[in-house]
Amino acid sequence: MSAPTEAPRPKAVLVSVQLSGVTDAEQRSSLKELKRLCETLGFEVVGEVTQKRKGLGAATLLGEGKLVELAAWTGGTGVVPKGPPGKKKATEEDEEEEEDETEPLDVAAPPAPTGEPRATVIVIDHELSPRQLRNIEGATSAAEVLDRTGVIIEIFHRHASSRPARLQVEIARLTYVAPRLRATGGGERQRGGIGLRGAGESSVELDRRKIRDRISELKAELAAIEDESKTRRARRQEALRVALVGYTNAGKSSLMRALTGSHVFVADKLFATLDTTVRALWPESRPRILVSDTVGFIKKLPHDLVASFRSTLDEALEASLLLQIVDAADPVLRAQMQVTREVLEEIGAGDVPWILVLNKIDKVAKPEREELLTEFPAALLVSAKDPADVRRVRDAIIGAFEANMTEVDLVVPYDAGSAIGEVHKVHVISEFYEEDGVHYRVRAPESAIERIRAMLR
Repeated sequence: MSAPTEAPRPKAVLVSVQLSGVTDAEQRSSLKELKRLCETLGFEVVGEVTQKRKGLGAATLLGEGKLVELAAWTGGTGVVPKGPPGKKKATEEDEEEEEDETEPLDVAAPPAPTGEPRATVIVIDHELSPRQLRNIEGATSAAEVLDRTGVIIEIFHRHASSRPARLQVEIARLTYVAPRLRATGGGERQRGGIGLRGAGESSVELDRRKIRDRISELKAELAAIEDESKTRRARRQEALRVALVGYTNAGKSSLMRALTGSHVFVADKLFATLDTTVRALWPESRPRILVSDTVGFIKKLPHDLVASFRSTLDEALEASLLLQIVDAADPVLRAQMQVTREVLEEIGAGDVPWILVLNKIDKVAKPEREELLTEFPAALLVSAKDPADVRRVRDAIIGAFEANMTEVDLVVPYDAGSAIGEVHKVHVISEFYEEDGVHYRVRAPESAIERIRAMLR
């Protein structure tokens, strides 16, 4: 019996405009990242169309010639079809862009490059306005046109597993979809009535109202869940907490698994982690240190997703220490570091103490390693696959916390069992027994010491 054949993957062509001030290296990196995003969605990238321009064309993003070239990949005409006479514009944005409209070239699209399969999906490395999306769809006859924001939201939509993450993604997805709705039946207007459309409300307007109502419901449900999460976080408030932050696919989950001995999901995909995972540092330290993994950052991350994942990123905001994980082998690591810092500033975590960890150092040649050490002398150059390197990271975490700890002597009466239990949750340097109780020498955060002293009063 023959093995079942794998379903063919949708074929995609990438589109990118290189604007003034964007270097060739940055352009290549952005396209490479877009390709990985597409592969994460299961697309097979078969081609690219790029163009250097001073700005993004209002009507079709690309110039007329490049639009024809793009249409060759999909079997389109390269000509933006004109709407029916007298048709009302669907959005205010159309009104604003109307003045930028130009007559298309009256030429037929050339055949697709010899030997290359037709693409059914067009993926744009920029955020498109609803009008640009419609025009590109019409000119290329593509089955689907996605901009960068749409691709990222779709990945989040497929990968979210916990209830909070699914709610957050759905809010972002609906916020993205609402302005891109279009009329399918001429946009006729209906009379109002109880339970019916409002007076003069078109089908598109009705759909948008339904989306607004659905977003309100989702936000209310998410707020209730976040209240529960805050309660859980409050219970962990006394624990020392370190959050792993960084660009997507920098190796945060691999390092998390190595530091905690847990089975955190790891995959060589962008945005493999969307839910916050919290585990204790292992072997367990005294006092206990909790480690949390967070969603990866990416350039041009849609603001709605930043807002939607605020509760996830709150782990970084509430941490006592951040580990900024960077892929040392990535040629644009400095730009990725900047994106991470900008997002941390945006959520109010810019002042949290942090340690720079240059991960995947096993993929970096010796001369480049020395350059990185010179440029980032305080950084840890590690590989999450090397147990010795993981121990160095663990020691650095403990050392960072111990630098802010206080060393004191405590006398705990023998009948104060609960206080004795609390003492053994912190680092006990020495203990000996006298008539008045157990004499401890401990090193611990000031808050932990005050809690023990309060129990002895």
